[in-house]
Amino acid sequence: METKDFYFDLPEELIAQKPCPERGADRLLTLDRATGALADRLFSEIPELIEPGTLMVFNNSRVRHARLFPVAESSGNRAEFLLIAKAGESEADDADTPAGARLPGTLWKAMVRNAKRHKPGRTYRFDDGTRARIVPDRPDAGSAGLAGSEFRLVRFDRPIDDSWLDLHGHLPLPPYIKREDELSDKSRYQTVYATAVGSVAAPTAGLHFTDDILSRLDAKGVERAEVTLHVGLGTFLPVRAQNIEDHVMHEETYTVSERTAERVNRAKKEGRPVLAVGTTSIRTLESAWSASENRLLGGDGSTDIFIYPGYRFRAVDRVFTNFHTPESTLLMLVSAFAGKERVFEAYRHAVEKRYRFFSYGDSMLIT
Repeated sequence: METKDFYFDLPEELIAQKPCPERGADRLLTLDRATGALADRLFSEIPELIEPGTLMVFNNSRVRHARLFPVAESSGNRAEFLLIAKAGESEADDADTPAGARLPGTLWKAMVRNAKRHKPGRTYRFDDGTRARIVPDRPDAGSAGLAGSEFRLVRFDRPIDDSWLDLHGHLPLPPYIKREDELSDKSRYQTVYATAVGSVAAPTAGLHFTDDILSRLDAKGVERAEVTLHVGLGTFLPVRAQNIEDHVMHEETYTVSERTAERVNRAKKEGRPVLAVGTTSIRTLESAWSASENRLLGGDGSTDIFIYPGYRFRAVDRVFTNFHTPESTLLMLVSAFAGKERVFEAYRHAVEKRYRFFSYGDSMLIT
């Protein structure tokens, strides 16, 4: 199966550049994967569409303010870093660090725009006076799971944690949103239930949910559980392989609590459907499922699972998701769940009916 098999024409004006003015007021397309039946609805109707006893699983990861715009001290030009993962402790390696000093957590792997211009030894300054230097990559930084010409290892002269990033960093909106992040994105590009900081992109299916909608689901008798999968770099990278089987996913870390594992296993045993909210919840549940034990395992893990047509789902029975980009691994995943022909017919319908696509776009429920 080739990557080009997952291409579809999408008018640029259907790519949502901003969220719906009111959270939860988006449109909803439903797809019955058994019959192919489609129905145009509103997301606000979703509590009426989910049967009592369903277990909905949400990804509670929170987006890190990981996009930084320091000034290069040699040129005065603005640079752009996207911090991907901490890479251990920094060590004294230049004159401005006292001999033997160690600053915990100040080494980061970063994706750097126009990386060829930013070589080891270059120094940068931030608005609050913090300085950073690009240093040579090193073997023990490999735990960040990244390699390639667009990445650099960056050493800061102070600990860089999420409290600092909340003050000085920007939300890394996807590249198909052709604008800078705004104040409103601080809330709208996070789910209302996000608690665990660590993603470089939002688990966007969850952006539709409001506290009121969640309360209505509770009142309907729908059970809820949470997992954590920190969305990683693979969100930004296209499938470059001609044959999809040759594509390799970047690893992402996840956590399934024992409580969530118990709830999923009980639902499966009782024959109640498990509805995954978003592709990240799907990937977590399918990664943590033990085929040999026929149950979901709790605990921490990492996954590079790549789900495409032919995959047999074990944990997930229903899917709530957004509309995905052409030739993306997310579109391949949804096609694996509902069937490529069914999904592409739904996408043709969505284009014809002028649904809004991608992160800030409309939603889809597949039963």
